[in-house]
Amino acid sequence: MSLFGFVKNIGRKIFNKDDEAAEEIKNYVEGNNLEVTFDDGIVGLCGDCNSSEAFQKAVLMAGNVKGVVDVHINGLKVVQNGQETPMSTAGDNQSMPNDGTKVEYYTIVSGDSLSKLAKHYYGNAMDYPKIFEANREVIEDPDKIYPRQKIRIPL
Repeated sequence: MSLFGFVKNIGRKIFNKDDEAAEEIKNYVEGNNLEVTFDDGIVGLCGDCNSSEAFQKAVLMAGNVKGVVDVHINGLKVVQNGQETPMSTAGDNQSMPNDGTKVEYYTIVSGDSLSKLAKHYYGNAMDYPKIFEANREVIEDPDKIYPRQKIRIPL
């Protein structure tokens, strides 16, 4: 099952050859007990995340890697205190943890800035650090975002 597509030629370059991609992506998406596969631009994530936020970040981190076109999450789940969080369908066969967390996924377009997005979503451009903090794994500098990059907006 796919979360959403990504753009193959943009993102952080972390591997040189496809045969090292799965291991490098697994190292990059550290902190979770995940199995990672890579085949022709498609990352497969399987395993347990300790929170919905970790789940979301793992998908975005894997997807925002140069050379990745899609992330499949068939076996990815959230397990907290021995309890598995139920998944909900978010349209287009997208499954996400259903723990009440409100998050919107956004694709950066030319002319965007985090302050512009904060103004749109929160009514105050100075709230851009909320978006930056939610995406530190895929945004290194709040002034350096790029078109077609996917991020999460906590609502």
